[in-house]
Amino acid sequence: MKRQMKKSVVYALYTISFALILGGILIIALSAPNSSNNGEYDYVSKGILDYEQNVKVVNNTEVIKRPYVDENVVVVKNFYDYQSDSDVQERSLIYYEGTYIQSTGVSYSKGEEFNVVSILPGKVKEIKEDTTLGNVVTIEHENGIISVYQSIKDICINEGDEVAQSQIIAKSSTSNISKELDNHLYFELIINGSNVDPESYYNKSVNEI
Repeated sequence: MKRQMKKSVVYALYTISFALILGGILIIALSAPNSSNNGEYDYVSKGILDYEQNVKVVNNTEVIKRPYVDENVVVVKNFYDYQSDSDVQERSLIYYEGTYIQSTGVSYSKGEEFNVVSILPGKVKEIKEDTTLGNVVTIEHENGIISVYQSIKDICINEGDEVAQSQIIAKSSTSNISKELDNHLYFELIINGSNVDPESYYNKSVNEI
Protein backbone atom coordinates (compact mmCIF):
# COMPACT_ATOMS: atom_id res chain seq x y z
CA MET A 1 0.00 0.00 0.00
CA LYS A 2 2.82 2.36 0.90
CA ARG A 3 4.67 1.61 -2.38
CA GLN A 4 1.47 2.21 -4.37
CA MET A 5 1.04 5.69 -2.90
CA LYS A 6 4.57 6.59 -3.92
CA LYS A 7 3.71 5.63 -7.51
CA SER A 8 0.68 7.95 -7.46
CA VAL A 9 2.86 10.78 -6.26
CA VAL A 10 5.31 10.09 -9.06
CA TYR A 11 2.52 10.06 -11.62
CA ALA A 12 1.18 13.31 -10.20
CA LEU A 13 4.59 14.92 -10.47
CA TYR A 14 4.92 13.73 -14.08
CA THR A 15 1.51 15.18 -14.87
CA ILE A 16 2.30 18.51 -13.26
CA SER A 17 5.68 18.70 -15.03
CA PHE A 18 4.06 17.90 -18.39
CA ALA A 19 1.43 20.56 -17.77
CA LEU A 20 4.09 23.11 -16.92
CA ILE A 21 6.08 22.29 -20.06
CA LEU A 22 2.98 22.48 -22.23
CA GLY A 23 2.00 25.76 -20.61
CA GLY A 24 5.45 27.17 -21.27
CA ILE A 25 5.23 26.19 -24.94
CA LEU A 26 1.83 27.88 -25.23
CA ILE A 27 3.14 31.04 -23.59
CA ILE A 28 6.08 31.19 -25.99
CA ALA A 29 3.77 30.59 -28.96
CA LEU A 30 1.39 33.33 -27.87
CA SER A 31 4.21 35.80 -27.34
CA ALA A 32 5.63 35.22 -30.84
CA PRO A 33 3.15 37.64 -32.61
CA ASN A 34 4.09 40.36 -30.16
CA SER A 35 7.72 39.97 -31.19
CA SER A 36 6.63 40.28 -34.81
CA ASN A 37 4.73 43.50 -34.01
CA ASN A 38 7.79 44.90 -32.32
CA GLY A 39 9.77 44.20 -35.44
CA GLU A 40 7.13 45.91 -37.52
CA TYR A 41 7.20 49.01 -35.34
CA ASP A 42 10.98 49.11 -35.66
CA TYR A 43 10.63 48.98 -39.44
CA VAL A 44 8.10 51.82 -39.57
CA SER A 45 10.22 53.94 -37.27
CA LYS A 46 13.28 53.37 -39.44
CA GLY A 47 11.32 54.30 -42.54
CA ILE A 48 10.34 57.66 -41.04
CA LEU A 49 13.93 58.42 -40.13
CA ASP A 50 15.10 57.50 -43.62
CA TYR A 51 12.42 59.78 -45.13
CA GLU A 52 13.48 62.71 -42.99
CA GLN A 53 17.09 62.25 -43.97
CA ASN A 54 16.23 62.25 -47.69
CA VAL A 55 13.91 65.27 -47.68
CA LYS A 56 15.35 68.08 -49.82
CA VAL A 57 14.82 71.49 -48.32
CA VAL A 58 13.71 73.91 -51.02
CA ASN A 59 15.00 77.40 -50.37
CA ASN A 60 14.42 79.96 -53.06
CA THR A 61 17.64 81.94 -52.79
CA GLU A 62 18.17 82.50 -56.51
CA VAL A 63 19.56 85.91 -57.32
CA ILE A 64 18.84 87.97 -60.41
CA LYS A 65 21.75 87.71 -62.82
CA ARG A 66 22.72 90.00 -65.65
CA PRO A 67 21.35 89.27 -69.15
CA TYR A 68 24.88 88.54 -70.37
CA VAL A 69 28.01 86.77 -69.12
CA ASP A 70 30.70 88.55 -71.14
CA GLU A 71 32.73 90.76 -68.77
CA ASN A 72 33.47 93.24 -71.57
CA VAL A 73 29.83 94.30 -71.87
CA VAL A 74 29.11 97.78 -70.47
CA VAL A 75 26.14 100.12 -70.02
CA VAL A 76 25.72 102.53 -72.94
CA LYS A 77 22.27 103.92 -72.09
CA ASN A 78 20.87 104.13 -68.55
CA PHE A 79 17.41 103.69 -67.13
CA TYR A 80 15.59 107.02 -66.78
CA ASP A 81 15.24 107.83 -63.09
CA TYR A 82 13.21 110.88 -62.07
CA GLN A 83 15.34 111.23 -58.93
CA SER A 84 18.73 111.21 -60.68
CA ASP A 85 20.57 114.41 -61.56
CA SER A 86 20.00 116.19 -64.86
CA ASP A 87 23.20 114.87 -66.49
CA VAL A 88 22.23 111.25 -65.84
CA GLN A 89 18.67 111.91 -67.00
CA GLU A 90 19.99 113.42 -70.23
CA ARG A 91 22.06 110.28 -70.88
CA SER A 92 18.92 108.21 -70.24
CA LEU A 93 16.91 109.72 -73.08
CA ILE A 94 16.38 107.98 -76.42
CA TYR A 95 16.09 110.30 -79.42
CA TYR A 96 13.88 108.86 -82.13
CA GLU A 97 12.36 110.67 -85.13
CA GLY A 98 12.56 114.11 -83.52
CA THR A 99 11.27 112.96 -80.13
CA TYR A 100 13.04 112.31 -76.83
CA ILE A 101 11.85 109.15 -75.11
CA GLN A 102 12.64 108.24 -71.51
CA SER A 103 14.48 104.93 -71.39
CA THR A 104 12.51 102.34 -69.42
CA GLY A 105 15.41 99.90 -69.61
CA VAL A 106 19.18 99.71 -69.96
CA SER A 107 21.22 99.33 -73.16
CA TYR A 108 24.33 97.12 -73.03
CA SER A 109 27.10 96.85 -75.62
CA LYS A 110 30.68 95.72 -76.20
CA GLY A 111 31.13 96.99 -79.76
CA GLU A 112 30.31 93.59 -81.25
CA GLU A 113 27.68 90.90 -80.75
CA PHE A 114 27.52 88.89 -77.54
CA ASN A 115 25.33 86.14 -76.09
CA VAL A 116 22.12 87.20 -74.34
CA VAL A 117 21.01 84.99 -71.43
CA SER A 118 17.96 84.66 -69.18
CA ILE A 119 18.31 86.44 -65.85
CA LEU A 120 16.26 83.79 -63.99
CA PRO A 121 14.46 80.51 -64.67
CA GLY A 122 11.15 81.22 -66.35
CA LYS A 123 8.71 80.64 -69.19
CA VAL A 124 8.89 82.35 -72.56
CA LYS A 125 5.73 84.42 -72.78
CA GLU A 126 6.21 86.09 -76.18
CA ILE A 127 8.58 86.37 -79.11
CA LYS A 128 7.92 89.04 -81.72
CA GLU A 129 9.57 91.08 -84.43
CA ASP A 130 9.17 94.86 -84.14
CA THR A 131 10.25 97.24 -86.90
CA THR A 132 11.30 99.85 -84.33
CA LEU A 133 12.65 97.79 -81.42
CA GLY A 134 13.98 94.82 -83.37
CA ASN A 135 13.28 91.28 -82.18
CA VAL A 136 11.75 91.12 -78.70
CA VAL A 137 11.62 88.22 -76.21
CA THR A 138 9.53 88.39 -73.05
CA ILE A 139 10.07 85.87 -70.22
CA GLU A 140 7.90 85.47 -67.12
CA HIS A 141 9.52 84.53 -63.81
CA GLU A 142 8.29 83.94 -60.27
CA ASN A 143 7.34 86.70 -57.80
CA GLY A 144 5.82 88.96 -60.48
CA ILE A 145 9.10 89.39 -62.37
CA ILE A 146 9.17 89.83 -66.16
CA SER A 147 12.30 90.30 -68.28
CA VAL A 148 12.22 91.80 -71.77
CA TYR A 149 15.11 91.48 -74.26
CA GLN A 150 15.09 93.80 -77.29
CA SER A 151 17.41 94.47 -80.22
CA ILE A 152 18.43 90.80 -80.53
CA LYS A 153 18.87 88.15 -83.22
CA ASP A 154 19.46 84.41 -83.63
CA ILE A 155 16.76 83.62 -81.07
CA CYS A 156 17.16 79.97 -80.00
CA ILE A 157 14.02 79.51 -77.87
CA ASN A 158 10.30 79.30 -78.62
CA GLU A 159 7.15 80.67 -77.04
CA GLY A 160 6.07 78.45 -74.16
CA ASP A 161 9.58 77.10 -73.50
CA GLU A 162 10.84 76.77 -69.94
CA VAL A 163 14.29 78.34 -69.74
CA ALA A 164 17.00 78.00 -67.11
CA GLN A 165 18.88 80.83 -65.48
CA SER A 166 21.84 81.98 -67.62
CA GLN A 167 20.58 79.93 -70.58
CA ILE A 168 21.51 81.52 -73.91
CA ILE A 169 18.36 82.80 -75.61
CA ALA A 170 19.75 85.00 -78.42
CA LYS A 171 22.55 87.31 -79.54
CA SER A 172 22.74 91.09 -79.35
CA SER A 173 21.87 92.99 -82.53
CA THR A 174 20.60 96.38 -83.72
CA SER A 175 17.34 98.31 -83.70
CA ASN A 176 15.89 101.29 -85.54
CA ILE A 177 15.13 103.18 -82.35
CA SER A 178 18.81 103.22 -81.28
CA LYS A 179 20.81 103.06 -84.48
CA GLU A 180 23.62 105.14 -82.96
CA LEU A 181 24.32 102.34 -80.47
CA ASP A 182 24.95 99.86 -83.28
CA ASN A 183 25.11 96.28 -81.93
CA HIS A 184 23.63 96.18 -78.41
CA LEU A 185 21.02 94.68 -76.10
CA TYR A 186 18.17 96.76 -74.73
CA PHE A 187 16.94 95.13 -71.54
CA GLU A 188 13.87 95.90 -69.44
CA LEU A 189 13.01 94.54 -66.00
CA ILE A 190 9.36 94.67 -64.92
CA ILE A 191 8.35 93.88 -61.32
CA ASN A 192 4.69 93.72 -60.35
CA GLY A 193 3.73 95.64 -63.50
CA SER A 194 6.24 98.49 -63.18
CA ASN A 195 9.51 99.08 -65.04
CA VAL A 196 12.46 99.30 -62.67
CA ASP A 197 16.17 99.99 -63.09
CA PRO A 198 17.77 96.58 -63.70
CA GLU A 199 21.10 97.85 -62.37
CA SER A 200 19.50 98.16 -58.92
CA TYR A 201 18.31 94.54 -58.85
CA TYR A 202 21.21 92.40 -60.04
CA ASN A 203 22.47 89.98 -57.37
CA LYS A 204 19.33 90.50 -55.29
CA SER A 205 17.55 87.38 -54.07
CA VAL A 206 14.14 86.71 -55.60
CA ASN A 207 12.82 86.55 -52.02
CA GLU A 208 13.82 90.19 -51.53
CA ILE A 209 11.63 91.38 -54.40
